[in-house]
Amino acid sequence: MKKISLLLSLFTLLTVFSGQAQTKIGDATLPNTITFSGENLIINGAGLREKFFFDIYAGGLYLKKKSKNASEIAAADETMAIKLHILSGMMSKSKMQSALRDGFDKATNYNTKSLDKRINQFIGYMKDEIEVGQIYDLVYIKGKGMVLYKDNIEKGTIEGLDFKKALFNIWLGKKPADGGLKDEMLGDI
Repeated sequence: MKKISLLLSLFTLLTVFSGQAQTKIGDATLPNTITFSGENLIINGAGLREKFFFDIYAGGLYLKKKSKNASEIAAADETMAIKLHILSGMMSKSKMQSALRDGFDKATNYNTKSLDKRINQFIGYMKDEIEVGQIYDLVYIKGKGMVLYKDNIEKGTIEGLDFKKALFNIWLGKKPADGGLKDEMLGDI
């Protein structure tokens, strides 16, 4: 009887700890920690990008240490990531590309001239159609640049802290893609 009780206690304990290793956002489950380039990142906050009452994607911000300061996060020259888990067929390749272009315009106050070539290159990495369930990791790796991963496969890298700052400001800037998602990514749930 003691063995059964011990096994049940151990199972309960494992269930509790494994349940804490992930964050449920809508129909997506995001890990609480991720590792890129040998650096461990923790989830700072996560939320949903919604449009017309539909959940388009779950987005999570991953940092080395938690922060609520959006401008410092965007400007920081340290490894960090934004994870996008696609939840709706409403998000197509052309809509994502258009949203990124619009986001870069707003993030830079419509001054993208120095970034245009790199923006086109980055958007070009999204040449395949987007499907429900796909996961995009937009990872800034210190010393390397912005790396785009689709379902854990590296699609390409863009150099420059200025590019990283503009990209992160799509979600964290003064004119974010979604103000509620920005607040949630900053841990203001």
